[in-house]
Parts: sequence; structure tokens; C-alpha cells
Amino acid sequence: MRRPVALRLQAALGTLALAAATGVVLSMPEAAAAAGGATGYATQNGGTTGGAGGQTVRATTGTAIHQALCGRASSSTPITIEVEGTINHGNTSKVSGDSCNTAADKIELKQISNVTLVGVGNGAVFDQLGIHIREASNIVIQNVTVRNVKKSGSPTSNGGDAIGMESDVRNVWVDHTTLEASGGESEGYDGLFDMKANTQYVTLSYSTLRNSGRGGLIGSSESDVSNGYVTFHHNLYENIDSRAPLLRGGTAHMYNNHYKGLSKSGINSRAGAKAKVDSNYFEDSKDVLGTFYTDAAGSWQVSGNIYDNVTWSQPGEDNNPAGPDPQSNTSVSIPYSYPLDDASCVPDVVSATAGANKGLKVSDGSCTPQNPDPTDPTDPTDPTDPDPTDPPTGTNLSIGAGSDGSSKASGTSYGDVRDGDLGTYWSPAGTTGSVSVKWSSATTVSKINIREAAGSAGAIGSYRVLNHDSGAVLASGSGAGVIGFQAVSLKKITFEITGASGTPRIAEFETYAG
Repeated sequence: MRRPVALRLQAALGTLALAAATGVVLSMPEAAAAAGGATGYATQNGGTTGGAGGQTVRATTGTAIHQALCGRASSSTPITIEVEGTINHGNTSKVSGDSCNTAADKIELKQISNVTLVGVGNGAVFDQLGIHIREASNIVIQNVTVRNVKKSGSPTSNGGDAIGMESDVRNVWVDHTTLEASGGESEGYDGLFDMKANTQYVTLSYSTLRNSGRGGLIGSSESDVSNGYVTFHHNLYENIDSRAPLLRGGTAHMYNNHYKGLSKSGINSRAGAKAKVDSNYFEDSKDVLGTFYTDAAGSWQVSGNIYDNVTWSQPGEDNNPAGPDPQSNTSVSIPYSYPLDDASCVPDVVSATAGANKGLKVSDGSCTPQNPDPTDPTDPTDPTDPDPTDPPTGTNLSIGAGSDGSSKASGTSYGDVRDGDLGTYWSPAGTTGSVSVKWSSATTVSKINIREAAGSAGAIGSYRVLNHDSGAVLASGSGAGVIGFQAVSLKKITFEITGASGTPRIAEFETYAG
């Protein structure tokens, strides 16, 4: 459903206001939002849209990026930050505010959600400065270069990770990036793409990782196994010692990647991890798949891969290479569809598409790079989206359930959203707040219907739907009406209003099983 012109104008005016408040220069002529849309596991758990539907600002320094984050109405107000130029320690200062938690030595995306960082113009380079994602969700990073981030020596940033995710991170899509170092741990560098401490639903696509001792990991130790559901596709791993990636627990899907010059090991599945390895091209490398440096075994499912000049070590107590004739020892079910290029053309396709400043080209499975989908992802037109004018059928599970929330205006009640009476309503204390429906036992829900009270239609702007039990984002977008998502069993579901024009009035928060 496309937004009315009036709402687009309102968004543009809001963007100008934010730009003026933060000193960030607004970019009008270039399309900043992520082209196409998220792929892989980032499409699950409610999907990954970043700052779609929010304001767009331009930043040429790290401080300006932090100012844009801190200038939002709340920590979840959607925003797209167009980045151009070199971001480094000299131009990246800590900025304070209620909607951010930043630091001076890194780009800090901490305790926030609904953010897109995208390189534009002549390109964006994060030089010796890592991107730090903590306790955050719905993040898109696209078309940027992150290089030479160190954990020792000078200067240091983000623990030595180019992009590092840690502590209850959900739904991150990193696309068309170049992540590179200039050596291994002895030279002060660590991982290029690390996920730790309960990080889930991540996709790394069309990216180049090179010249590093460590490509990246999922799980910081054999006991850190709450991470997973990560997709790696159409990436180039080049001149990497090991960890391409290292998996400790969890599930990962690798397809159509080109691995070249892995000197020690590649995909290292350990501690009960499962790796689905589809139609990749491994070249001039050693031990590209298996369990290495531990007796805590992982597993893999393989199909369609090409092994070109790959050597394999002998099995040992702490060494279990999958080759020289890799065979599947597990089965992995993938919940999303994906176009699969034949492995024979992967080097050419990846060469034309992977990395920053490649025009965001992608592949549709035909072995021919394609220009990105010009569809504006802030205005989804997916015909499968529910029509908000067509209420769902079945039993409204909210009737007779409990309710609560984070804020409410004087004289309104949370219970008014589940009483079946359109004449009563709940309002937050201001323009943002949340209201929940809860049950005494787990209830399956796949659709909600937010019905605004008479006289307040159109007041609700951006929103998130949350699984209160787990904190997972089930859906996000703008406007009231029917909202569908993958069926989930929970005891409490929350509708969080993150942006509005005026004071919203919710007459009914209906919930349905299907």
C-alpha cells in the first residue's frame, strides 16, 4: 500500500526539521533507502526494513551519524542516514540524548531500532572505526567500506571487529559492504563480521571480506550457543586465514559464496552448529569445511559446491575436515525461498556484485548480474500484504484477555482496546507509547487489527509489533489496520507506537489466529 502524497510531504518536512536540529545536511536528489529488500534469515522474525518509512538525513562525519540518531523522537523512530566521505576517530565524537547511546571510538548502534546506514555519492569509508551493534534490532547497513579496525595498537575500535553484534541483537541485514583488514591478530586485527551473546536473524549479502586473519564468528565460546539463523550469500572471502565463518551452535546458510585463498580453514561448524552449504565455489584453499581446533563437533548439509584446488588435512582428535569428498551429515530446513546460481558461475557473479560501490547489483539465479529493484522499499506494494480495509475473519482473541502498556493518557484504559466497543479507546500519554494484550496461557497469533477511534483516523504513524515474551519484532510499518506476520505462540503481544501526528486513539486491538 503506497502512502498518500500528503503523508510523503509531511515526512519530507519532518526530515528538514531533523536536519536543521542536528546540523546534518539533507540529501534530496539521491535514493537513499536500501534497494530491493532483505534476503535470507533477515526476512524472518518480522523482517528487516531498517529506517524504511522514516526520515532521511545526510552525514559526512561520525559525529553527524550520532547526532542523527540522538535527534530522533525516540530510540525506535525510523531513520535512514546517508553517509558520504571518510568516517574516522578524528570526526567521531560521543553525542548524548534520550534516543541514543553512543561512544567516541566507534559508530554506536546501541539500544536502538529501525535504522539504515547507507553509503551514497562518492562512497562511505569507515577508516579504523568499527560499527558496534548492541541490544538493537531492525538494522540495515549497506554500500559502505569498513577497513583496518584494530583491537590492539593505535587507534583501537569496537574490539577489533569491522562489524560486531552482541547482546540480544535481532534482524540485521548487511549488504554490499567491503570489510577488510591488513593482517591478523598479531598485527592488532580481529574479526570482520562477528555475532555474539544471543544475536539472531542476520544476513550478510553481496559483500567482500578480505586480507584478515579472521573472517568472522557466530558465538564467542563453546558455551555461547544462543546465536544463529544467519545467511551468507554472494560474498567473496579472499585471503583469509580462518573463520569463514566459525559457527558455535545455531544454524547458518551459506550459498553462492566465492571462497578464495583460505590458508588454514573455512566454514568451521562446531559445538552443535548446523551449516547448510549450497552451490559455493571454493578455490585455492585448505580445509574449507569441517570441525576444526575442537572435539565439540558441528554438522553440515552440502549440495552443488565446487572444490577447485582445495587441500584437506588428515582427521585427528581436534580436527574433522569434511573432505576430500564432503558428504552431508545433517539436514537443515530453510524457511525462506532463494534464487540459486549454479556454482560454476559464482566467481563471475560475485566479482560483478560483491562489495561497496558496485551499483548494488544482485543476482536472480540466472548467473547474470541484475540492476537492483527500483521499487521504493518505504512504499511496499506486495500484493500479499493484507488490505487494512478488509478485517480478518474468525474469533477476536482479545475479547476477555488481559491488557497493559507502557503509558496511557488520563481518563483512558488499556482495557478499552479489548472490550469490543468502538466508542471507547486508549491513548498514550503523548504521541508514542505501547499497549498489550495478554493471556494466561500461550496463544497462537498471526494477525492483528488496530482500529482507530472516530475522529483520530491517520494519527498513528510508525509502529512495531512485539512478541513481549521474547522481545522479537514481529512486524513494523506505519498506519493502523490489519497487520500480518508469521504465526507465533505467545502469552503477550505488544503494539508499540513509535511515531504519530497528534495523539493516537486505539479503539480496538484485535488479535486473530489466522
